[in-house]
Amino acid sequence: MPTRTAPTATLTPTQAAERFDELTVVDVRSPGEYAGGHLPGAHNVPLDRLDEAVGALTAAATRGPLVLVCASGNRSAQGCARLAAHGIEASTLDGGTGAWAAAGRPVERPAGARTPWPMDRQVRLAAGSLVALGFLAGRAWRPAHWLSGAVGAGLVFSGVTNTCGMATVLARLPHNRSAGNATPFEETLTRLAG
Repeated sequence: MPTRTAPTATLTPTQAAERFDELTVVDVRSPGEYAGGHLPGAHNVPLDRLDEAVGALTAAATRGPLVLVCASGNRSAQGCARLAAHGIEASTLDGGTGAWAAAGRPVERPAGARTPWPMDRQVRLAAGSLVALGFLAGRAWRPAHWLSGAVGAGLVFSGVTNTCGMATVLARLPHNRSAGNATPFEETLTRLAG
């Protein structure tokens, strides 16, 4: 019989604000997205590096509750599930940074930091461009239509599994990596373990 995991605990922006002093906030977006605006005092541990941070996050969780944050709540929910597999309890912020800001809560932005597009917008641009390219190239060389089909299949898989391989690839591009004033990852781990 398969084991069941408990559903991820969710905090609304109001609930998180009421408990903010006791929470350790971990932003799982790319460093570029993080630099575009994050919850005050949030630690940046990108989702693709979460497993590297298990030790530091375990230490942080012993001092108080963890809340994971992303742009909308999808990546933070994935992060909570990954941490639960390591025995680390964490909540996710319902609606992510967008809902936090929409509720009138403060958002920190490093001075002079450039802000890349949100990841969902980057994915839409990349997917749309690849589909259009496959369609147009397919007019000259019929097998190129397979590119459009592959992107469509990837989008269906993404919807069914609530994961996004394209976002994982895009997060590794230089414009989504460390943005000028970002804290080095190792320093973030030290502060979390603290």
